[in-house]
Amino acid sequence: MPRKIVARKSAIHGNGVFALVPIAKGERIVEYKGQRRTHAEVDAGDTGAADSGHTFLFTLDDDWVIDANFGGNSARWINYSCNPNCEAVLEENEKDPKKSKVFIEAKRAIRPGDELTYDYGITLDEPHTARMKKIWACHCGAKNCTGTMLKPKR
Repeated sequence: MPRKIVARKSAIHGNGVFALVPIAKGERIVEYKGQRRTHAEVDAGDTGAADSGHTFLFTLDDDWVIDANFGGNSARWINYSCNPNCEAVLEENEKDPKKSKVFIEAKRAIRPGDELTYDYGITLDEPHTARMKKIWACHCGAKNCTGTMLKPKR
C-alpha cells in the first residue's frame, strides 16, 4: 500500500505532515502513536510544560495521555489550524482506557501537497494571559485565525 503522508518542513510551524495522494473526506489517515503515561507522570517530567508552546501530548481521559515524545510517529508533526482539514477521533477502549486510540481523519477532501491540520483543543488550567497566548501563537494563516491555539475557558 502506498504511503499517504510525509513529514517535512512546514510554513505553519517547524515540521508538518503533507498528503502524498488524494485523501477523501472521512478517510482515516493515521493513528496518533506514543507511550501511554498518566497525567501525573507527564506533569512530573519535562514533556508537558504549559509555557513551552509545544506539545506532543494527546489526552485520552482523566487518567491517561499519549506522549508522542516517546514512541511517537509522524502524526505528532500534524500542525494546528483554526480552519483544519482533519480531526482527531478517539476510539475508546472501555475495558482498558489506557488502550484507547486516537486517529486523524479527513474533515474534507485533501489534495496531494496539502498540509494536514487539526484543532488541538488546548485549554490550559492557568490563566490565558497575553504572555501565554503569545507562547501558544497560531500561524495557520486561515482567514478566521484567532492568533492563538488556546481555546476559551468554559
